[in-house]
Amino acid sequence: MKTRDMVLISIFAALTAIGAFIRIPIPFVPFTLQWLFCALSGIVLGARLGALSQILYVSMGLIGIPIFTEGGGLSYIFKPTFGYLIGFIVASYVIGKLYSKIQKNSFVKSLLCVLSGLFFVYLFGVLHLYLIYNLYLGDRKTMGWAVFYGFIICVGGDLLISVSVAFLSLKLKVLKAVRS
Repeated sequence: MKTRDMVLISIFAALTAIGAFIRIPIPFVPFTLQWLFCALSGIVLGARLGALSQILYVSMGLIGIPIFTEGGGLSYIFKPTFGYLIGFIVASYVIGKLYSKIQKNSFVKSLLCVLSGLFFVYLFGVLHLYLIYNLYLGDRKTMGWAVFYGFIICVGGDLLISVSVAFLSLKLKVLKAVRS
């Protein structure tokens, strides 16, 4: 792996960590800016390196560095919101893979790539939220509850971020073309 790639992976892992501390507290699942940097990692770094940046972020948190919204450590996998972090890895890969296939970039195509990644964030996040509350915490919650608190309340802000990332992707594509 090139030094440049390692530096970019590290930068996006650090940006995602910073995004964890820029948050709006809402019940059960806080709104953060992690999604912004996760989505941008897929756009800027591509599928493999983008996913590696999110793997690095999650790994650093799991070894005990308190870079997640509520700290860090291996026990974080039992937090109700851990599924969103797994979703970040998949989302960055999906976004990078889809974005690399775009021949002629447009706002709508970029937005569809980003929203495809966001689907996986919420898929893993809501499922984990539901499972942890029901199986680990013993607090019986319905899937409807998990969808409401884990998706419906949060998705508005993430949709705005997704639109911003799609717009930024157009600007970044122009910068890449100028440098090439």
